[in-house]
Amino acid sequence: MNILQIIPGSGGSFYCGNCLRDDKFHLAMKKQGHEVTKIPMYLPLFSDEHDLNDIPVFYGAISIYLKQLYPVFRHAPAWLDRLLNSGPMLKLAASMAGSTNAKGLEEMTVSMLMGEEGKQKEELNRMVSWMAEYLTPDVIHLSNALLLGLAPKLKKEFPNAILVCSLQDEDVWVDAMKDSFRDKIWALMSTKAEYLDAFIAVSDFYAGVSLEKMNIPKEKVFINHLGVDPDEYKFAKPESKAQNIGYISRMCEGNGFDIIVDAFIELKKDTACQDVKLIVTGGSTGDDKPLLKQVRQKLKEERLLEQVEFHEDFNGEGRHKFFKKVKLISVPVRNGEAFGLYLLESMASGVPVVQPNLGAFAEIINKSKGGIIYENNTAEELAVTFKKLLNNENKIQELSVTGRKAVEKEFNIYTKTDHLIHIYKQLMEKN
Repeated sequence: MNILQIIPGSGGSFYCGNCLRDDKFHLAMKKQGHEVTKIPMYLPLFSDEHDLNDIPVFYGAISIYLKQLYPVFRHAPAWLDRLLNSGPMLKLAASMAGSTNAKGLEEMTVSMLMGEEGKQKEELNRMVSWMAEYLTPDVIHLSNALLLGLAPKLKKEFPNAILVCSLQDEDVWVDAMKDSFRDKIWALMSTKAEYLDAFIAVSDFYAGVSLEKMNIPKEKVFINHLGVDPDEYKFAKPESKAQNIGYISRMCEGNGFDIIVDAFIELKKDTACQDVKLIVTGGSTGDDKPLLKQVRQKLKEERLLEQVEFHEDFNGEGRHKFFKKVKLISVPVRNGEAFGLYLLESMASGVPVVQPNLGAFAEIINKSKGGIIYENNTAEELAVTFKKLLNNENKIQELSVTGRKAVEKEFNIYTKTDHLIHIYKQLMEKN
């Protein structure tokens, strides 16, 4: 089977669960003998650009931003586009605020969803022309519903290919926008959804959210949980580790970075927790600098800064080293998530997870038995939950073992890839 993935990149400046999700399915499908090509949009997928080969980044973040704001750039010479879309320039964009902040990008989101009627029409034509020259896909898989503006053109140019779209956390982006744009964007996504053969939600929870937000026929929505390759992760017994709690995600307010820091400060008020340290990783963007400054200042005032380690390398081996250091992890996302790939990465490494009862967290943890759910997403309750677990070594060991087994059986990337390919085949038979 010839499969094409179209994926927005993060440039590797922060832990991007969606990028990792697509990358893991990409690798698993290739190992199973399928022809799989990734086309990155906006930014490279990872900081080292190891996944790009000779494939250009389409809709370069700097170029489309300038063309959206200043019409003169829509007629810029090709050499200027090449400069703006060069590796060094895109890496610079990845470290800045605009590419990851929904607020202020409402008009561009609308324009992107308008596709051939939008201000990025030339870039759409360039991407589709490149695809037509080099690829003959059986399946075109869009990474998220914010890319649905591509669908009409793709369906017209590749009528024999099935068109599929993943559903994961679009609401986090859209619902952060101004009220005047929010409904318009959901309506546009619903209109473009008509061109899709199927949608694949990453959890039961998010399938429900998507059906509520978008006008999609229920029979078009499939559910396929995420997965990881357990062989990529080394299981470390928790009893061999120090009393370290961890955080792995982009260090921002939405992901509750300040909540876990406040929970750590609360925990350290207990004299029985003096040996507990906090280790954080996941990177950040320019938007996050004020919060990071504020957090460091608070830790300094509490005389705890030296007991917090900012683990800089969250890619590849650096991520595995992080998991070896921590006994428990939490990413107390303020509004929950559609999944959270870090849950599986942690459990595969033998690290139990501690998550608020929001989004799909309860669904994943109840299915895996690899962690604990707490009710109110406050620093105080998180601190209490941490303390109870840290005082119960037997429970930590139990969660560590059951979580690892769940990844091997229930959340194995090869099992999930088999299910994904089965969905593709079903759709191809109907096409």
